[in-house]
Amino acid sequence: MRDLDETDLNILRLLIEDGRRPYSEIADKVAVSPPTVSDRIERLQELGVIRRFTLDVDRSLLDDGVTVLIDLTLKPGANGEVKKRLATLESVEHVFVTADSHVIVKAVLEDVDIEPLLNGALDMDEVTEYDVRLITDSIWSPHISDASLALTCDECGNRVTSEGVSARIDDELYHFCCESCRANFEEQYRQLADSAD
Repeated sequence: MRDLDETDLNILRLLIEDGRRPYSEIADKVAVSPPTVSDRIERLQELGVIRRFTLDVDRSLLDDGVTVLIDLTLKPGANGEVKKRLATLESVEHVFVTADSHVIVKAVLEDVDIEPLLNGALDMDEVTEYDVRLITDSIWSPHISDASLALTCDECGNRVTSEGVSARIDDELYHFCCESCRANFEEQYRQLADSAD
């Protein structure tokens, strides 16, 4: 499996600056053809490096509510499910999970009453405490320095290196550290699919 090269990183940097930048302009800047840029962006999307193209909206120019940061302290083991539920809410822009098991949410609310938001999305028995802060300003400045792929094997959890392989199974792309893991995964997948029928 090919790692990210300088061309991939430069394409990512240019897209971070402007996600609507034409492929022809990117091609000129990285010294490859527009079809090569398209192929590389497709590969980065398939690998999951590029998840989506989005906008950076200046909320100070819109009157759509109050931006808050909610810091939730949860009971052990609740982070994963809570993160998923919160991420589906229309008013939630970002969900972060910290190393000390906090879930931090950036949301835009019509008013600062977060009780309806939390009660609608969570079992409040999972929350031991929470703190709400009003955001008055923010700066978003993502960047990519020298980076390499950090894929993990979908079978064993090891890091996928240049010897790794990928396989598309039922329209989902999976990554494996070796051919043996790929074969084991596909066999288990087929067995589960057969038993479900």
